[in-house]
Amino acid sequence: MRFFSALLLFCLLSVPAYSQQLASFNADGLTYGHVHLNVSDMDRHKAIWVNHFGGRVVEKGRNVEGNPILTAVVLHNMLVALTPRDPSMPSNETVMDHFGFKVRDMEKFLTKWEADGLPVTTEAAGFGGRTFLGAEGQINAFVDLPGGARVELQEDQGLQAEVTGYHIHFNTEGFEDLLAWYTDVFGLEVRPRGRIATTTNVPGMNLSFGGAQGARAATQGTAIDHIGFEIDGLEAFCRRLEAMGIEFQVPYREVPAIDLNIAYIIDPRGVRIELTEGYDEY
Repeated sequence: MRFFSALLLFCLLSVPAYSQQLASFNADGLTYGHVHLNVSDMDRHKAIWVNHFGGRVVEKGRNVEGNPILTAVVLHNMLVALTPRDPSMPSNETVMDHFGFKVRDMEKFLTKWEADGLPVTTEAAGFGGRTFLGAEGQINAFVDLPGGARVELQEDQGLQAEVTGYHIHFNTEGFEDLLAWYTDVFGLEVRPRGRIATTTNVPGMNLSFGGAQGARAATQGTAIDHIGFEIDGLEAFCRRLEAMGIEFQVPYREVPAIDLNIAYIIDPRGVRIELTEGYDEY
């Protein structure tokens, strides 16, 4: 019995560092948290996030109908939260154009994706062919999730995990000013990503900013409803934002039913941002 107990303990301790979890907090208590999608078919989305992205579904709380209050899928470096609501428009019509992952084997990922009846939409995104050479010199592709949330994939054969969260991409007029707002509010530095000079990083995620012709829509109610940052010490962080003159759409509150503390702000171009404390325990 002692042998089997020791073997079990060894296996638990041997779980790789890239197992599903958020990246470690930086010195300011900040890490990337999540992307929150509005989806028409909850079961289909849960299956996609588990079968293609290696996710683990977490359901928290119950409403009066007995349905989960919050459904989230834990991935490497981030979560994807899902709300059962028809999105008002696809993400590529909004400021939050798409979010991205690194994959270890692009051909393997795309073949499995298409076998599941899901389209590779690289050509629809303005590139010829199934894949293209991305900003960092790697093989890239675009896929659209049911409901219109766009996802960019980038091959990285050195990954330990099959798939890991990598970047979110804003497209808007005045994108340089928006980048400056994020670096100021979250205490970040501008760090180029390949050919893209206007990017910054939080632990676990790159934030990339690019231009757009004409105004883009705000995100609330669309395929990508909002993005999220996880904060260690959220209440104090919210007080700091208030001192900076940041207005809250939803002020700091504790939600014990889903083991989460939350607050919402809106960035200057209409991207809804959730600040959370507790997702790192999911």
